[in-house]
Amino acid sequence: MAETQKNVQGVSSDVLVIGGRGKTGKRVVERLTAQGRAVRVGSRSGQPAFDWTEPEGWAAALDGVDRVYVTYYPDLGFPGAEERIASFAEVAVAAGVRRLVLLSGRGEEGAQRAEERLKDSGADWTVVRAGWFAQNFDEGIFVEDVRAGTIALPTGDAVEPFVDADDIADVVVAALSDDRHIGRTYELTGPRLMGFAEVAAELSKATGREIAYVPVSDEAYRAVLRELEDLPEEFAELFEMLRDGRNAQIAHGVREVLGREPRDFSAYARDAAATGVWDV
Repeated sequence: MAETQKNVQGVSSDVLVIGGRGKTGKRVVERLTAQGRAVRVGSRSGQPAFDWTEPEGWAAALDGVDRVYVTYYPDLGFPGAEERIASFAEVAVAAGVRRLVLLSGRGEEGAQRAEERLKDSGADWTVVRAGWFAQNFDEGIFVEDVRAGTIALPTGDAVEPFVDADDIADVVVAALSDDRHIGRTYELTGPRLMGFAEVAAELSKATGREIAYVPVSDEAYRAVLRELEDLPEEFAELFEMLRDGRNAQIAHGVREVLGREPRDFSAYARDAAATGVWDV
């Protein structure tokens, strides 16, 4: 087990970051490590390994851990997530974990059921609800679309307040470290609502080449998903929730926790383009 270090309150602890190589997880790991915290990366390649589908390995990953950042793949609202979160929280508390910080989804009924199961565990908890990540366009499922110059999705004219993964990570680190966030649920968004045509325009401006948004039907998009091995067909349901407008409003969790405004999509696009990730 990694040597434990003192946190800012003088309490020895290890932190397990599930999904520690993912979009928010890797940022949380970086921030906690910079603070001198002892961090364990929860992933299939971690030591010890963590896999949501192999509960027999959870206890080893939790050994010596005091608090956990919980992310669930592929999505907390998908079938089976609620039960796995409940089982994991029970194992975590039995292993001595005192604090659980859960990344959840805005407006997802299944995700909210999973939240309640985690709250019932007896651990101190914080729930961080986020919508669509800006980083989906350079670190996630849409990166190849941006490189190809066409973003074809079944989103119609729906709008979304895209949130930056760096903002999420800053909030999560605060929730892991500061007792004032125990028992709180925060909704995180970016500072403005954007349709996917506006997203394409921002990406065009940042890259200096034309990126087009092309609306497609649900049926056409589900056909694409069936050809992919790493995304379940249920992923298309996330677009249905986007189109019904349930999350078409700004939330102020970033300001509540950090005392500053969230990062705008244009700043994200500019910085991502500078890395060369979309160069062709």
